[in-house]
Amino acid sequence: MAERKPIESWLTDMDGVLIHEGTPIPGADAFIKRLRESGKPFLVLTNNSIYTPRDLQARLSRMGLHVPVENIWTSALATAKFLDDQRPGGTAYVIGEAGLTTALHDIGYILTDHEPDYVVLGETRTYSFEAMTKAVRLINAGARFICTNPDETGPSTEGPLPATGAVAALITKATGKQPYFAGKPNPLMMRTGLNAIGAHSETSAMIGDRMDTDVLAGLEAGMQTFLVLTGLTTEQDTEKFPYRPTKTVASIADLVDLV
Repeated sequence: MAERKPIESWLTDMDGVLIHEGTPIPGADAFIKRLRESGKPFLVLTNNSIYTPRDLQARLSRMGLHVPVENIWTSALATAKFLDDQRPGGTAYVIGEAGLTTALHDIGYILTDHEPDYVVLGETRTYSFEAMTKAVRLINAGARFICTNPDETGPSTEGPLPATGAVAALITKATGKQPYFAGKPNPLMMRTGLNAIGAHSETSAMIGDRMDTDVLAGLEAGMQTFLVLTGLTTEQDTEKFPYRPTKTVASIADLVDLV
């Protein structure tokens, strides 16, 4: 088996790896501090498209995790990069929050419900029946269906919430059209992120708490993968999948010395 090259850049998921329900996970501050001191390229990733990188920087900073804006990569940014490559200066009908609408404005997209090139579905806590109906009709009229991420549920203090993937399934059922998902586990999100920091997959590692998104996306993008057990996945869960992470560790604290 070919020997792995040394890790020169790091990508890490946010929820379940660095923070859990608004609280930093022990070791996260030391890991981020070590990364910044090392000068190695890194990104903090999230499939959540609600917040802009600036919003997320402020939220992390309040928890004592100091991550520069340019080191935050969201599914909204990955979606915008994809659309900018596919159809520069296009139009879109958007269901989502500021993280998504800002990313699309920043690439010069016009947001409209009049014959848009795309219907773009992202995360929001206020999915409206009216907006979903409009999305269905626009897709039936020829708009292409794009979704920021396939996550079917999201976390909350009260329990799981329906998320983007669940709403996408509803729209698919009503239109017969499957969306293109830009976020994890699509390796596109990882590759565009790596390009953004000038890193190469052969010398990069992905840290996550989910086998079906984080580990799969890292694996398919050609990176080493580290699974932490501080989120949704247990060690027993890993046996259910036909692929494995490079290494499973208890938490982000166990990876500080690898940076």
